[in-house]
Amino acid sequence: MIVAVGVNTDGRREVLGMTIGPSEAEPFWVEFLRSLTRRGLRGVKLVVSDAHDGLKAAITKILCAAWQRCRVHFMRNAMAYAGKTQRRIVSAWVGTAFAQDDAMTARQQWRHVAGELRPRVPKLAPPLDEAEVDVLAYMGFPAQHRAKIHSTNPIERLNSEIKRRSDVVGIFPNEAAVTRLIGAVLLEQNDEWAVQRARYMSLETIAPLSDDPAVSLPLLAA
Repeated sequence: MIVAVGVNTDGRREVLGMTIGPSEAEPFWVEFLRSLTRRGLRGVKLVVSDAHDGLKAAITKILCAAWQRCRVHFMRNAMAYAGKTQRRIVSAWVGTAFAQDDAMTARQQWRHVAGELRPRVPKLAPPLDEAEVDVLAYMGFPAQHRAKIHSTNPIERLNSEIKRRSDVVGIFPNEAAVTRLIGAVLLEQNDEWAVQRARYMSLETIAPLSDDPAVSLPLLAA
């Protein structure tokens, strides 16, 4: 089951949609994203997700948006290339790129770290080279947004609630039953977000990014 959550031009989160499928191949993602656009989704600036097969290509094809690979999941996977004694220092070293003030200096630092690690942790350098653009995509957005768009953490609480409610059932008789239960959970969450007093993102920081009255950003899929 896939859930998409967005932040709209009012700076509030909303549930954009859900679907159920047998795999996460590119055709599955294409159809899901097309279903969102058919329902009116426009102006997406950034999609944040884990590294699912085919999703990046589907995002480029359907939404014409940038992709942010979840920083947390990437670091977790990358540390598998470092020995147990090196993980803490390697993590701190890579983290220096995330501490930069803008996208240009972040990428410069990322490449510097990859170069320094190449002779020390040879297996880690290629993943760093390959992931540079995707892991640092969030640096091109306002600093006020970065903590909320560099990973899929903002959707993890919702995923946990879905898991808690679905575990009670255990085995669903069919897809319609899944849709009824999980759909109810998503409706509850959407209503809660709609009435919250504080906006998830301020209007002042979102306004410069908007180029369409129907713009929604970012999209979180997990």
